[in-house]
Amino acid sequence: MTAEPPVHASTVALRLGGDWVAVLLLGPSGAGKSDLALRLMGRGWRLVSDDYTRLWASDGGLYAAAPERIAGRIEARGVGIVSAATRPMARVILAVACVAEAVERLPEPQTRGFAGVEIPVLALDPRDASTVDKVAAAIRTL
Repeated sequence: MTAEPPVHASTVALRLGGDWVAVLLLGPSGAGKSDLALRLMGRGWRLVSDDYTRLWASDGGLYAAAPERIAGRIEARGVGIVSAATRPMARVILAVACVAEAVERLPEPQTRGFAGVEIPVLALDPRDASTVDKVAAAIRTL
């Protein structure tokens, strides 16, 4: 098992075909990671971690969990820190880079390595209403 320091990312998971798979939401503070996570959770996803995520490699897969001190909680900007239904860990199969600029219509596939495991990365504006649907569509194509 290869571990690295926590990554500045929120992580949410969805049960697909009997397995829990996760999306890592990347971006600086204020980028919209928690907001996007909350909207995905409103569609049945589970919180793995908000703001910081522990990542490690095992058997060729990348796995995520919350640092103990923040497990089970998410920041709802303007509301405060709230408790949420969680998944204690999940295998990460996609990362979303939360960006404020326009994204390419048909981008070239991108990957990024975490703990020695390469995963696909999409650049999306988390403020777009359709971003939740784009993430759901993307995770189903992997």
